[in-house]
Amino acid sequence: MEQQEIPLVISYLYLRRVIGILGILFPIILVIGSMAAGGCREIQTSISDYYHTNMRDVFVGVMCVIALFLFSYRGYSYQDNLAGNLACIFALCVAFFPTSAPEPLPPCNNPAVFHNPLTGKIHRVSAGLFFTVLAYFSLFLFTKGVSMPTPQKLLRNKIYRICGFVIIGCVVLLILYFSIPSLELRLEKFKPVFWIKTMALWAFGASWLIKGQYLLRDR
Repeated sequence: MEQQEIPLVISYLYLRRVIGILGILFPIILVIGSMAAGGCREIQTSISDYYHTNMRDVFVGVMCVIALFLFSYRGYSYQDNLAGNLACIFALCVAFFPTSAPEPLPPCNNPAVFHNPLTGKIHRVSAGLFFTVLAYFSLFLFTKGVSMPTPQKLLRNKIYRICGFVIIGCVVLLILYFSIPSLELRLEKFKPVFWIKTMALWAFGASWLIKGQYLLRDR
């Protein structure tokens, strides 16, 4: 590798690590921030519901940062670049088309937030497509490699696939949850949407941390 290419490689590694860290810390920051400074006494029904709390700017800001990093990401082929651009677009839609406000409105939610029913539908579809593209990264792009992979690479590929299938599983669970009204009524008190999305974000974050060689790097 030429000397001038080394800083570029390092910058991409850090870019991947930052994306991974943001994915893992995102739900934690929202929960702690809303409880510490927003008067929320419990976890919101969904991560997206934090848009309607004092953490609205944080929610939008982090999604925009993730979108920017994904747009800046460049892989080995046009598929990598296309996936990054699509994930960027879907992340921006999640940020700027808020989910429907919960009913009844919790005490720590902002009743003055503008809401259009159409934005809630766009938000859900965008979130599903966003997670689907993230799963594609883990299952098909991150697993690419040389013809004779190292033991660490083989282990990384297994974890990438696990993370990808976890994300896909979360998307399927969300579709089932929102498609069956009776199921939604029975399980709402357990905050299943929040935990499913959190699991998907943690799987996404873990795969990007590993891709950034923060864990399981080649010897």
